[in-house]
Order: sequence, then C-alpha cells, then structure tokens
Amino acid sequence: MTYKATDNSLTQESGMPAGQGFYFLQSLALCAALLCLGGCASINAESTEYVGAQHFPPTLPEQVQVLRTEPTRSHVRLGEVLLDSSVEPPPPVTEIEQKLREEGAKMGGDAVVVVYDRIQPVAAYVNGPLWARDVETIEGRKLKGIVIHYQ
Repeated sequence: MTYKATDNSLTQESGMPAGQGFYFLQSLALCAALLCLGGCASINAESTEYVGAQHFPPTLPEQVQVLRTEPTRSHVRLGEVLLDSSVEPPPPVTEIEQKLREEGAKMGGDAVVVVYDRIQPVAAYVNGPLWARDVETIEGRKLKGIVIHYQ
C-alpha cells in the first residue's frame, strides 16, 4: 500500500486516511455478522379458509388447542394452516405451536389438528467444479394443520 502526505495528514492512494481501512473492515465484518443472524430460526405461515365453510369471529390464540388426532367431539372444518420452518437452527416447538394457534384464531377456530409434520428437502444447489459437481439439498420442516370449530 502506498501513502502520500497531504495537508499535514497521511492518506492512502485511495484517498482514505491511514487507519480508516481497518475501521472499514470492522464495519464490513459487523454487517456480515448481522446478516448471518438474519438466517436464524424462522417460521412462515400460510392460511387458507375453505370455500363455503362457516365464518366465525376470531378467537383468542390462548384458547386454541393444538391436537395430533381428530377429536370425537362434533366440529366443522374451517380451513388449513401450512407452516414452513427452518431446521438449522430449528425454532422451539412452543413457537411453532403458538404460530398454529395464532393462525387458527384468525379463522375463529377452537383447535388446529396437525395432519402432516415432516422434515423434507425444500431446495437444492450445485456445488463444486464442472467435473466433480455435487447436488446439496436444503431441508425444511413442513407442517399442515386443519382448523376446526366445535359445534
């Protein structure tokens, strides 16, 4: 790196004062770390109300049950909730259940019955040189729940 003296200060040929490059690299490293934190556990929800289903006013999420089997009590189906979540790192199960409750409550549901819960490939990418490529998969958790309202 070459330096030149101007106005009683030492600057790099790039015009940046000496020592500023270090602070620039620190700032860049901080930005990179913040971007990595953005890749933390995530849960995305998509809700679909059934056409022709009864419409009920929203309920409180705390009152919505999360069930693994269909209840024997009489009920009507209101719609579906699809959740996509990361697996590296995975979100806590309590957060997944809370998201189900929130989405079910929006439809006026009393419970969400989980009918599908799997970890599966959700994307793929090619890695390596042309002569020795590998296809790497990215896994995600897929969950489907049916929102019901008791009669």
